[in-house]
Amino acid sequence: MAFNLLKGKKGLIFGALNDKSIAWKVAEKAYEEGAEIVLTNAPFALRLGDTEELAKKCNTEVISADATSVPDIENLIDKTMERFGGKFDFILHSIGMSPNVRKGITYDNLNYEYFLKTLDVSALSFHKILQVSRKKDALNDWGSVIALSYVAAQRTLYGYNDMADAKSLLESIARSFGYIYGREKKIRINTISQSPTPTTAGSGIMGLEGLMDFSNRMSPLGNATAEECADYCVTMFSDLTKKITMQNIFHDGGFSSMGMSRRAMEVYSKNLEECLEFRDVTHKFEEF
Repeated sequence: MAFNLLKGKKGLIFGALNDKSIAWKVAEKAYEEGAEIVLTNAPFALRLGDTEELAKKCNTEVISADATSVPDIENLIDKTMERFGGKFDFILHSIGMSPNVRKGITYDNLNYEYFLKTLDVSALSFHKILQVSRKKDALNDWGSVIALSYVAAQRTLYGYNDMADAKSLLESIARSFGYIYGREKKIRINTISQSPTPTTAGSGIMGLEGLMDFSNRMSPLGNATAEECADYCVTMFSDLTKKITMQNIFHDGGFSSMGMSRRAMEVYSKNLEECLEFRDVTHKFEEF
């Protein structure tokens, strides 16, 4: 059911690769709520993904851009403004990639060239997009910018690796740029810390399936889906949230406020009994 929350608004969406992408769901929902959108992704991602299919569905175009390249971003912003006939109202940053994660390199043995690439793609790209948008005065007053984050920016989660550092930087950029853009143009900048979600990018995280099960058991409301995240993003793009800025907003079913849940403890206790039995048997064997 649509509510026309974004009627008359225009926006730029980074990172829609396929129908598993959160950005894909956001694009569909924004279009359904009355927005005009432009889609963008890196050239190699466009070759691998289905973004053109989404563009047809949302009656728009895809503009190729490497989000780590300032010239590419400048060209993207110029072409987006040409399509819209002027300024636009919102941006979604849904970009993240770690070569260390992809290659199975653990955090205590990082390849530092890969680490810098992680930071550039997953966090510095956000700063570059904001900086270019501000210099070109691309966003309307009271516009909204959202970047997708994860609780690993605040808490250590096994297997999330150097992406945790990138998310921490991403959230810091939202606060620092949120102050500057807010005081000048009333542009609000926030991050949404989403539940672990089975996207193409997220599938590379070590133990994702177990992490999703654990967080779902820990969260009173269960994990938030990509579709639910899209609903939240649309609300943040709308005029209903005009005074929310510089925030990291948890959209995780309550996971970020939990210590231990009954459902998680039941699984832990069951496994604990098995582990204790195995320990006792092993101990007796060693004595023998």
